[in-house]
Amino acid sequence: MAYGAGRDVLIAATVDVVAEKGLRGLTFRAIAERAEVNNSLIAHHFGTREALLFAALEWAVEQSIEITELPELGSEELFTETLLQAIATRPELQAFQYEMILEARRNELYREPVVKLYGRYHEVVVQSLRAQGLTGDVDAAARATFAALDGIVLQYMAGVGVDELRGALRQIWANLDALTA
Repeated sequence: MAYGAGRDVLIAATVDVVAEKGLRGLTFRAIAERAEVNNSLIAHHFGTREALLFAALEWAVEQSIEITELPELGSEELFTETLLQAIATRPELQAFQYEMILEARRNELYREPVVKLYGRYHEVVVQSLRAQGLTGDVDAAARATFAALDGIVLQYMAGVGVDELRGALRQIWANLDALTA
C-alpha cells in the first residue's frame, strides 16, 4: 500500500460506517473491520475521532464534487443525468455529510467543518455558474442553486422517486438558463 493510501482507505471506511450506522456506530474497531486493518493504525494516522471525522468530511466533499463534474455541466441533459447518477452511485458520501451536518447542530465542535463544507460547495457552484455565463449576483444565485440541489439530494436519500427529482433538476436548469439569457 502506497504512503497515503492507508489513510484514504481509513477515511473511506469511516464514511461507509457513518453512512450505515450513524455517528453513534462509529468506533475505531468498526472502521478497522471495514478497512481490514488493525485499529491502532487509525490512531496512528489521525489521533482522535474528531480529526478522523474532519478529514473524512473534507474527503467526502471533494469526492462528491469530483463525481458530479458540476463546473462542466453545459446542457440540461448533462446537468440532470450527471447529478442523478452521482447521487445514485455514491449515496454513502451524501449520507455521511448529512450525518455530520446534523451533528453540527448538536455539537459546536462540528460547526466550523460543516460551514467549510458549504463554503467549498458554494465555490464550485459559483465557478460553474460563471462558466455557464451567468452574470449579476452570482453569489446569491449560487447559494439558491446549491440549496435546491442539497434539497434534491436529501429527497433522494429519503426515497423520493428519480422521475420527480429529474423534473426538479430540469426546473433548476431552466431557472439558471433564464438568468443567462
